[in-house]
Amino acid sequence: MADFEIFLARVYDPPEAMTGARLLVDRLWPRGVSKAHLQLDDWPKDVTPSTTLRQWFHADPSRWTEFRDRYETELAANSGAVEHCLSWCRRSPVTLLTAAHDRDHNHAVVLRDWLQARL
Repeated sequence: MADFEIFLARVYDPPEAMTGARLLVDRLWPRGVSKAHLQLDDWPKDVTPSTTLRQWFHADPSRWTEFRDRYETELAANSGAVEHCLSWCRRSPVTLLTAAHDRDHNHAVVLRDWLQARL
């Protein structure tokens, strides 16, 4: 069981909705958000879905189950980036930040579950 929790928030949420270390887990910088507003601790782009996978999923959100499987395959092949995120998770609570509109069906949800399973 993890000693620290992993939270999810949208980059557009108020700062008080973000607990612990703040990691932006989007490959692209979110539109309309200043760096000062996010007060990021890290931006681990290497742990985000590949551009090809991200675009494939955004074209048809009904592909959620297959997206999850494909992203988990990418995570399994990217142990260095995963370990980098895990090192944050082992030190303190972490909030994974994303600009995704759907709070339940996005890559940050998959990443959180992946990290929690490895703590």
